[in-house]
Amino acid sequence: MSENSEPAVLTERRGRVLLITLNRPDAMNAINGALSSGLVAAVEELDGDPGLTAGVLTGAGRGFCSGMDLKAFSRGEDIGPMMTFIRHGSAKPLIGAIEGFALAGGLELALACDLLVAAKGVKLGIPEAGVGLFAAGGGLLRLPSRVGYGKAMEMALTADPITAEEAFDYGLVARITEKGDAVAGAIELAERIAKNAPLAVAASKRLIQATQGATDDEFYEIQNPLMGQVFGSNDAAEGPRAFAEKRAPEWTGS
Repeated sequence: MSENSEPAVLTERRGRVLLITLNRPDAMNAINGALSSGLVAAVEELDGDPGLTAGVLTGAGRGFCSGMDLKAFSRGEDIGPMMTFIRHGSAKPLIGAIEGFALAGGLELALACDLLVAAKGVKLGIPEAGVGLFAAGGGLLRLPSRVGYGKAMEMALTADPITAEEAFDYGLVARITEKGDAVAGAIELAERIAKNAPLAVAASKRLIQATQGATDDEFYEIQNPLMGQVFGSNDAAEGPRAFAEKRAPEWTGS
């Protein structure tokens, strides 16, 4: 539980979309043990429910996440589940909806999402070098592929943040919204994704994630097993049938 006795992470179903909210607004959603375990439980709910196709991750209050809760860390609280999530992400598409800021471990948490929707003026950065540390939660691995080598190096070495508008220009942010509208924009994007077949969506995500920098042979080695799973599914038969019958498909995720 968080300091106000509410859960550190909240979930809410929106049709085939699960809205996940980091709920430590008084601590700027800093990562402690409760938030770490709560987020992993929410992602397990998303991935384990065949009625859900995509998720949206956001933060309550002024911003998305300010990174590690150093007081909780000094008390020895276990954030191992969070680090596992940051490394492996979710099986289903997860969209980060960012207001205010995503800094340090907060940006690294956002980078574990597949797509980012950010409000105008949001600050995104890895300021660790300014306090004698470095971004050890995957930011130095993922940023170069999201913003390019030069900008990633600049962000890491100067510790200066960039705005949502700059991040959009570099490709880190997929969509920009007005302030206060990031969740609505992310839900809209997630609902668009959820109109598609769940197995096909999950396989597409996995292929793009797993094959960055792969050779042709490596790509097809990963793709071939997925083809059997997706092309032989009930949904693969339902899609063409619904198209021929001029109706919306009824996906089962099987």
